[in-house]
Amino acid sequence: MRKLQLFPWVIGLLCSPLAAQQRHTITHEDVFLMKRISAAAISPDGRGIVFSVTEPSYTEGEQVSDLWLVATDGSAEPRRLTNTKGGEGGVAWSPDSRRIAFSARREGDDQSQVYVLDLATGGEAQRVTNLSTGAASPLWRPDGKAILFTSLIYPGAATDSANRAAAAERRARKYNARVYDASPIRLWDHWLDDRRPHLFVQSLEPGSQPRDLLVGSQLIQGAGFGGQLGTSGEDLAAAWTPDGSGVVFAATTNRTDWTHGDVVQALWRVSASGGEPQRLTQGKDDYDAPQFSPDGKTLYAIMTPTNEHTFNNRRLVASAWPSGGTAMRVVTGGAEHSVGTYTPAPDNRTVFFLAEDAGHQRLFRAPATGGKEQEVGTMTSGTFGSLQLAAATTGSALKLAAVYESATNPPEIVRIDPATGRATPLTKFNVERAAKIDWQPLREFWFTSTRGKRIHSFYALPPGFDSTRSYPLFVLIHGGAANMWTDNFGLRWNPHLLGAPGYVVLMTDYTGSTGYGEKFSQDIQFDPLEGPANELNEAADTAMKRFRFLDASKQIAGGASYGGHLTNWLAVTTTRYRALVSHAGEWDLETQWATSDFNYDRERNVGGPPWEDHPLWRTQSPMRRAANLHTPVLVSVGERDFRVPMNNALEFWTALQRQQIPSRLIIWPEENHWILRGEDSRFFYKEVAAWFARWLGPAAATGQ
Repeated sequence: MRKLQLFPWVIGLLCSPLAAQQRHTITHEDVFLMKRISAAAISPDGRGIVFSVTEPSYTEGEQVSDLWLVATDGSAEPRRLTNTKGGEGGVAWSPDSRRIAFSARREGDDQSQVYVLDLATGGEAQRVTNLSTGAASPLWRPDGKAILFTSLIYPGAATDSANRAAAAERRARKYNARVYDASPIRLWDHWLDDRRPHLFVQSLEPGSQPRDLLVGSQLIQGAGFGGQLGTSGEDLAAAWTPDGSGVVFAATTNRTDWTHGDVVQALWRVSASGGEPQRLTQGKDDYDAPQFSPDGKTLYAIMTPTNEHTFNNRRLVASAWPSGGTAMRVVTGGAEHSVGTYTPAPDNRTVFFLAEDAGHQRLFRAPATGGKEQEVGTMTSGTFGSLQLAAATTGSALKLAAVYESATNPPEIVRIDPATGRATPLTKFNVERAAKIDWQPLREFWFTSTRGKRIHSFYALPPGFDSTRSYPLFVLIHGGAANMWTDNFGLRWNPHLLGAPGYVVLMTDYTGSTGYGEKFSQDIQFDPLEGPANELNEAADTAMKRFRFLDASKQIAGGASYGGHLTNWLAVTTTRYRALVSHAGEWDLETQWATSDFNYDRERNVGGPPWEDHPLWRTQSPMRRAANLHTPVLVSVGERDFRVPMNNALEFWTALQRQQIPSRLIIWPEENHWILRGEDSRFFYKEVAAWFARWLGPAAATGQ
């Protein structure tokens, strides 16, 4: 066991005498009202970083989100760039580092549009698009004279007036119905329609009209055409070619295979003047996030293999440009790491990237020609996100920036030393508030399971922790399952807030988790619940043996999404836990397969569809073991959740009531898979604390 080491600048802030006198038990306000830092974007010359700061509010409509600018050398305090009610998205710097483009919905806009703000001259941002279908994801042409963006377009609409007419016709319909001929039909928390993403170029010359690069092409007319579907929309992940003559983007042509095969994206190239796109990659693998090297001679992308496995790590691949054709070679990633955000270095010889690794998202570098990746420095606490690297350099100095956070250090913008990995803070939006909270950094331990696997766990200690006292153990289970517990600061299922009543919170990365090699993630296939649940129980047993401050008679557990699935499995396979909390948890494998917005991977994970009668549909479905229910359960679900639809929560609730097990049901009419609204979140944490107190007793920790 080792205690995680904090960066020195964090230690100095949290351990000051004044902060020690003022520390208090963490509250929901501490978690929810902490400013949220995200979307860092470094200027090409490396002098400044634009980022988003969200100032949350419990009052609907009073949350504020604006763009800020900070000097990379830390020579000045951050300054606010925007001051509007609506937030900004997709920030992109102009090649000359004088302007930024972003999408926003300002007063008078029916949809989000692209705005340009001149940082050199100041003043208000100027709107540069005015499409009825909106504009998102702006990207400057290399010469700085035009901007690429995406917009969702109605079928057959070749002009903006045609889109306006299509929208008006649908609003005027006297009936209200959704009609589909193929899947997918809904995603996350919204129903899909027949609009599809197109790429547009908007010249910055006065009076210029946007040009639709894909209109009239055979590509968009195919029923299977689409972009990458995500929780917040649909994207074509585009990049300008180095000379600005074309655009490389990622799109699928087999979207209609949604329920019976892998929907994969290929890379395409289209002329900046429009026309029929040319397919660059072949085969069944999935491609995303194209990007060119600074010298314009290499095209990079993220490739995820498609094979018999439910999960595969992401690889960084590359091809010579423009002579390399479609042959993509693997640069890095694969068996050990899954490549996240990446950026080629200005010398064209190195690529930096982030990757999940044993509870952290670490910074790595790899040779551009391929070879073994190497961590930059040694991260012992926290995690990086939003990696940025300046396109230009001053002398030989690389300018790296990111968002850094840990479980006890909310996100801030940092500059990273590319030689040592040391992070220097450039912002301190949350430092003062964080310093007043009575909390400790996460600790960790490893053990070897009965199956011979090395299993990693974090644990969070409660406020006022005293090793001579005895504390209940809260086994907190992450979702995914292709996910991992990360040393970061989070709103949902915050371990310090959950442990505030006096619990030690255990967070174990069971088989199927990411960050421990590709095979570890893949091994959950054909063992979706039983094996991982056994590892959770073994982790709790290990903690009980190692830490005398844990009370073995007072164990509780809970989680959301896949964590909810495993919680439901615990409910029918063990009585070791005094009480459980299950949010968005699967109860019946078959009904979850049939009603979720994702289907194919679920059947592949157990061997085939239900009618083929694969044993796992019965042997690892909690519903089939409902006769074993004995533990009190708090069941929670968002009414707008299409990932684990509400029917599974209702089925679980019905079984609990039928078996006369003490249980409580919370339905969130305005929430999706996550509980995000301020007052909803506060009520949820209150209910969880009350539920566990009911079954553990009001005094969590007792003297020994």
